[in-house]
Amino acid sequence: MDFEQALGLRPNMADEADRRRRLQLYINLKLASSGQPVCPSNDDGEFLLASDDLLQSYREKSRLLSGHLCPADRRIQNFLDDYLADADADVTPHLPSETIVLDRHGVARELSLPMDGDVFKSDIITSYRVKQGVIHNPASDRRTTKGSFHVVEGGLPIPGDKKAVPKIAFARLLATAFMPPTDLMTLPFTSTLDDPARVFVSLLLRPVVCPEIPGREAFKSMETRFFAPGNLVSNLDFVESIFGNAGNPSLPRNDAALDVDHWSGHTGCVILAPHLVRMTKKELGLPHVNDASERQIHDGMCWEKDDELYNDGSAFKITARDERGVIVTILADNYYGYCKKEVKT
Repeated sequence: MDFEQALGLRPNMADEADRRRRLQLYINLKLASSGQPVCPSNDDGEFLLASDDLLQSYREKSRLLSGHLCPADRRIQNFLDDYLADADADVTPHLPSETIVLDRHGVARELSLPMDGDVFKSDIITSYRVKQGVIHNPASDRRTTKGSFHVVEGGLPIPGDKKAVPKIAFARLLATAFMPPTDLMTLPFTSTLDDPARVFVSLLLRPVVCPEIPGREAFKSMETRFFAPGNLVSNLDFVESIFGNAGNPSLPRNDAALDVDHWSGHTGCVILAPHLVRMTKKELGLPHVNDASERQIHDGMCWEKDDELYNDGSAFKITARDERGVIVTILADNYYGYCKKEVKT
């Protein structure tokens, strides 16, 4: 394991200022190569200017490959295409092919605060830079689990204490999850610019699910992909700090399917989309109460008035899974605990 890339552990931990400077240059290169605004220092500006032709060439090659997905994302997209084939939805949800990939430990943390500041505030999160690192305070950090766990129909059996959701509603939720409002896309690192970067960020995890038995069995790990609008990059900093960073998912060495000795065969995907609490039951394709089944009435998967909000406008998480070992979860919330629990479960 590369401990610096995965966990941020280095032989010399003393020179924090130099580490941050190099990390900021790396971030600016990532932003520039994606065609996004950058926040360079004087020294970085000269370097970016000198490498402009190279970055433009990279952007053009990326444009030609638009729509291409890394191996883990392709497995997830294939599952979604098959799972939702009979959803009768008027949308076809697709994972974003262009994201800022958080491919080394510390990038998410640096992105969660302005490059030239120590505080970031939005309507859902406040982050502070402190001597020990960062403090992330969500606007509301206490949750009740009542009515918040939803499972999509058509896969494994759904327990009675979970809400059963029609596929058409999940398909429309998923499509809308990848169309967040502009302010939710703003990347804190560039938030002080007149025209800040507005992007999705993504992360690959490889949490161990079966520890090694020395001399008998190698350890097994699953693969988990996180997607979040730029404003919520601090959530990915949180899970990375717990489970480590598994690197760039586009590189063959990080493809779980090629790691036959250690991959458990399971793939997870978590999508953060707190804006979904504003969607109505009617626009999600749920039936009117007169046309609903007994369970749909019990679970609240129907409506009487046109403006009834899904889950009464409260935070929720919704999961689609079946026996293939792929699980896709949407978190209509920015609660850090749900991000951690989703990896563990």
